[in-house]
Amino acid sequence: MEISGYVPHGPSSFSSFRAYLRALARTPARLARRAGSVSTSYDEMSGVRARSGSDMQKTLRWFDLVGLGVGGMVGAGVFVTTGHASRLYAGPAIVISYAIAGLCALLSAFCYTEFAVDMPVAGGAFSYLRVTFGEFAAFLTGANLVMDYVMSNAAVSRGFTAYLGTAIGVPAAKWRFTLSALPDGFNQIDVVAVVVVLTITLIICYSTRESSVLNMVLTVVHIIFIMFMIILGFCTGDWKNFTEPADPAHPAGFFPNGVSGVFNGASMVYLSYIGYDAVSTMAEEVKNPVKDIPIGVSGSVLLVTVLYCLMAASMSMLLPYDLIDPEAPFSAAFRGKWESNLIGAGASFGILTSLLVAMLGQARYMCVLGRSSVVPAWFARVHPKTSTPVNASAFLGILTAAIALFTDLNVLLNLVSIGTLFVFYMVANAVIFRRYVVVGTTNPRPTLSFLCSFSLTSIIFSLFWQFMPPGKLKAFMLCVTAAIAISMLQIFHCMVPQVRKPEFWGVPLMPWLPSISIFLNIFLLGSLDRPSYVRFGVFSAVAVLVYVFYSVHASFDAEGSGSLSQKNGEIHKESAQEESNDPRLAV
Repeated sequence: MEISGYVPHGPSSFSSFRAYLRALARTPARLARRAGSVSTSYDEMSGVRARSGSDMQKTLRWFDLVGLGVGGMVGAGVFVTTGHASRLYAGPAIVISYAIAGLCALLSAFCYTEFAVDMPVAGGAFSYLRVTFGEFAAFLTGANLVMDYVMSNAAVSRGFTAYLGTAIGVPAAKWRFTLSALPDGFNQIDVVAVVVVLTITLIICYSTRESSVLNMVLTVVHIIFIMFMIILGFCTGDWKNFTEPADPAHPAGFFPNGVSGVFNGASMVYLSYIGYDAVSTMAEEVKNPVKDIPIGVSGSVLLVTVLYCLMAASMSMLLPYDLIDPEAPFSAAFRGKWESNLIGAGASFGILTSLLVAMLGQARYMCVLGRSSVVPAWFARVHPKTSTPVNASAFLGILTAAIALFTDLNVLLNLVSIGTLFVFYMVANAVIFRRYVVVGTTNPRPTLSFLCSFSLTSIIFSLFWQFMPPGKLKAFMLCVTAAIAISMLQIFHCMVPQVRKPEFWGVPLMPWLPSISIFLNIFLLGSLDRPSYVRFGVFSAVAVLVYVFYSVHASFDAEGSGSLSQKNGEIHKESAQEESNDPRLAV
């Protein structure tokens, strides 16, 4: 598409070393031009998507998306986080913790759905933030999200070895061998994990449709195992375990650690819901986005919430909360029995489905990063025969396998989750901003002021919750902070009008539900440990360096060639006219 008013900026910034040095000298001006450069829905769905060459085939329906969502969420995480959250925080009230976490996930899913229906492209959160807050914010969050995917997939693949060993009665240590020359944490070589990752990489490169069918089969088998565990718990468990601990010295009752224990438990188990965002990256391959995406995303979150609550109730009936093994709650409840092997087999299927969905998602994120020229355009290529992003899939699959080969599970688990929660927070902000601001015609200051003030108030609330000692002063400060946040939200709702109404599907009760999502994501971010923030800081710093030394110059070159556009305060009239003439592209 021709971009009116722009002329080529000359040869590529990377055509020679001298050209690159000249580009570096112009970095401040290019940053000023590109960092805040926003795209439009029309650009993302036409000119930018065309950079992949072939199109991805529209083969998915709502039941495929539900299967991918369930498969992506119900992985190995629930078999670990449930034990930790119940033993250390919530006790039998872990059931309510899962319900609260499910509500939080559903609110974030609503925000994703509004964007995905209006703009069904493979970029997921990256594309949503690019059309709202600009290129730099999108790249920073997208790069962290891709790295989170790679790290978590490597961790999950190593977990497969452990659960497979449980299923067949062979310890994971016998499947791995040690290289003494390597440091601890990186010296346990796991060939099984590598084989699993590379096999799934071949599958997702071959066909999205076949990948969805495989995921559906594995997910159904996994749910059968889960239902078996639920029925087993309700049939063989004891209702008194909901209120009576094994040791009378420990707190009793359904809420042994009070309301704070329930919310701390919700913070921990929320990580079991991470995975539904990968479904939004499949939007470009959905036959009927307006109908299928809302059902697929929200439906999968609701179904998983019900399964998680039933699993938590089953576990609480099997054992008093103070006897639950934090590391392997379900397997430990039947240690030495055939049920333990069966649970290991069920968890193995869950790992395969979550790995398959996550690797589909990470490849599509990388593909759209390539389309936007913030990483090499080579990653954007969609193979004309398979209609899949083969280059991105293969590259990230090999990278994941390399990390899984050497790196211990505990090392990897300290590096994941915060990036994903940060992206959820950013998407909730973006959906409010997009409803109340039209770039170039609406003053963004009232909306930005509200978003910043509301986030700051939420941070203060979280700090009070985490660090103030229990007592009346803490309760008073929490109530005051909550009242300020609610008042702020009501004032914004009454004084700032919406300027954009979604044509097909939108988050209800705007701006209340996205604001609650903002608050809950900040609250959950406040519960993460120090290594998570160190990782986020390190990865973000690396992402900034990549953007400054490569991405801004590559996207500047693409803008000059007409491949990308830059709209700081500009509205492309021809795009708006074409959108109004094409209901499939209307936003």
